[in-house]
Parts: sequence; structure tokens; C-alpha cells
Amino acid sequence: MIIYPAIDIRGGRCVRLTEGRFDAETVFADDPAEMAAKWAACGAEWLHLVDLDGALAGEGKNLPVIERILKTVKIPVELGGGIRNLQAVEKLLELGVERLILGSAAVKNPELVKEACAKYPGHIAVGIDAKNGDVAIEGWGEGSGVTATELAKRMADYGVATIIFTDISRDGMLSGVNAEATAALARACGVPIIASGGVASLDDIRNVKKYEKDGVAGCIIGKAIYTGAVNLPDALKIAAAKEE
Repeated sequence: MIIYPAIDIRGGRCVRLTEGRFDAETVFADDPAEMAAKWAACGAEWLHLVDLDGALAGEGKNLPVIERILKTVKIPVELGGGIRNLQAVEKLLELGVERLILGSAAVKNPELVKEACAKYPGHIAVGIDAKNGDVAIEGWGEGSGVTATELAKRMADYGVATIIFTDISRDGMLSGVNAEATAALARACGVPIIASGGVASLDDIRNVKKYEKDGVAGCIIGKAIYTGAVNLPDALKIAAAKEE
């Protein structure tokens, strides 16, 4: 299982939001590239980047910062936030982003996902953010009228490489990962799922790890590694352990 340290970028800085609310922001670093280097030095195999301004504006807003991160670290990076057309997909992959996460587009413009998966197989992920099983879009600002399971199955048919599942009610709350719902989604759609939202302790990593055989392939950690609630090298060790 792979651990993805999260770097959320807003106004060029590294921040964390609580439950995705833009009025509940904590700034953790002025230079996200420094944070990226720190997590890479700890042994991270991947980084999870989110352009929060992009998610709100519907187009990339922190490109210089993202480019700096890509120049700073040698490990692969996945990026989400405001990727709404094929031109943006092409541009970011050319820059060196390994995997792009389409969020709102999965609901509002499924043809884009289909096209991107066909053109760039293995490089397209979909972010499914849900509250009580229903998908939320546009930076979590509105509902979609579709369930997480329905959307995941549709995206699996399109050929997405992975799905990032966030339980919004737990994001930034340090209240524990919804591992059971994540595993159920993985079983339902047959695509590797990355769990996101709510990691509070190493026990959460152990809990998610139990579902690796169900198709839970990774876990994103944000606030917990910034506050010190979770030590990243310890989390990486748990994630990498072979099943007994």
C-alpha cells in the first residue's frame, strides 16, 4: 500500500482545509516545494498535490509552484484541482505530473474522462468526494445527485487508473478514515482505490492496510503529518509491511 503525503496549495502556500471549507484554513508552509522535499526525504514514494485555487476557479492557478515541486523532487506526483479540459491534461503531463485527478469533470463532463483515459492510459485518476454516500462537486460546494458507487463503476468502465475516495465529513477532522466504505467501493468497481480524509493516527493506517486485498491501494495523509499526530516514516513502514 502506498502512502501519499498531501500538499494542498492555495495562494502559493501549503495549507490544510477543514471539511473542504475555504473559510477554515491553516497555513503550514510558505513554500510547498520545501514541504515536498521534506516528505520525499522521509521516504515517500509519491506525492498528492491539490491546487485548491484551481478547484474553485475551474482552471489551474498555482502552476509556478507545481513546476517548482516537480523540479525539486524525483518521486512521482499526482495532481488534482481545476483540471477541466484535455488541453490542461496534456500541459500538466508534459510538465512531468505522473497522474492527473479529475474531480467535478467526472460528473459534469464524463466524456473528458473517457477521452483522457483513452489518450493517456495509466495517467488518469478520478477523485470521488462523498458525504453520506452522495458525490459532491465544485470544491465540495454542491451535490451531484449521483452515488459514489454508481460513479465509481462508470469510471471503471472508462479505464481510470485509480480512484481517490474522500469522505468529506472526515477530511481535516482527524476523526479516523472511513476504511470500510473505501473497501466497499473498491470491491464494487474493481479499480484500485486510494483512501483519503480523516487519518488521525497510525491505527488508521493499520486499519486501511487490512483492506489492501479488497483493492485499497493507498492512503493520503494530510493534516496528521503536519500537526505531528502521525510520523510519516512510521506510516510508510506500516504501509509497506508484507501481509503475514
